[in-house]
Amino acid sequence: MVKKKRPTLQDIADRVGATKMTVSRCLRGGNNVSEHMRERIFAEAEALGYIPNRAPDLLSKSTSHAIGVLLPSLTNQVFADVIKGVESVTEPAGYHLMLAHYGYSREVEERSLASLLSYNVDGVILSESQHTDRTLRMLGTAGVPTVEIMDTHTTPFEQAVGFDNVRAAYDMVREMIRRGRRHVVYLAVRLDARTLQRQEGYTRAMEEQGLIPVTLRSEQRSSFSVGATLLQRILIEAPDTDAIFCTNDDVAIGAFFECQRQGIEVPGQMAIAGFHGHNVGQVMVPTLASVITPREQVGQRAAEALLARLSGADMGEQAIDLGYRIESGGTL
Repeated sequence: MVKKKRPTLQDIADRVGATKMTVSRCLRGGNNVSEHMRERIFAEAEALGYIPNRAPDLLSKSTSHAIGVLLPSLTNQVFADVIKGVESVTEPAGYHLMLAHYGYSREVEERSLASLLSYNVDGVILSESQHTDRTLRMLGTAGVPTVEIMDTHTTPFEQAVGFDNVRAAYDMVREMIRRGRRHVVYLAVRLDARTLQRQEGYTRAMEEQGLIPVTLRSEQRSSFSVGATLLQRILIEAPDTDAIFCTNDDVAIGAFFECQRQGIEVPGQMAIAGFHGHNVGQVMVPTLASVITPREQVGQRAAEALLARLSGADMGEQAIDLGYRIESGGTL
């Protein structure tokens, strides 16, 4: 397929009878162009479907007005909420986002970061707190402001915005134990750093009470069906289980539906809790117990911190902890 030739500044200049430099200056927001000429230039640019060529800016030392965001998943509602928060800050400020997906792989994250930095992004938002050595070297060499999100438990590369996953998991499991549960199983999916942090909090809560922690793992992508499959495994491998703490709401809801299918009463025979507090869990009957996390606010504060540093402000807090809320719902 032959790539179609795009309209150029010269095409617009020829149509309005101005120089290419005048057209460029006008489209960049220059003031020394008459109002009549400005209207004609913008009208012709729109009629032609003109797309600015930003390559010269990217190759120069000027700002790109772009923020690179690395996401582990493009289907996860958690990160959709985060991006909504980021855009609520960056869009009014005149910045656009460049998104890269790395599928929970540190090696893919490394390659994606290299690609984003090659476009001269002004700042980077990372969704992980653990990276390859080369990723850390690239961030140091690039010298652009960097914010890591969704984790304040780990010491960040520069700055972090989120909440303590270890403490959040600990608090939820302690609540389950307080309500009389003694055989609590943790369902871990997508064994990334945050899943393992929640396992750490779960284990600590169980061992403090002299209880035996049991974790069932799956490396598959989180889904209702994975939660159902793990519930089936519980009935075979840990039949005494009276409570399930899940690494996220998708897994918890899947386990809940499987309990219904198997005739297991929730919460009478089995308590179930998730993590993040997605809308679907809060509108089901009974409502799902979950750790409610401020995903959109995390995105907002991360973007605000990044843009503040781009404006010359000091970094301020190294870790901005926005907290969480334990929602007992109707499944504990």
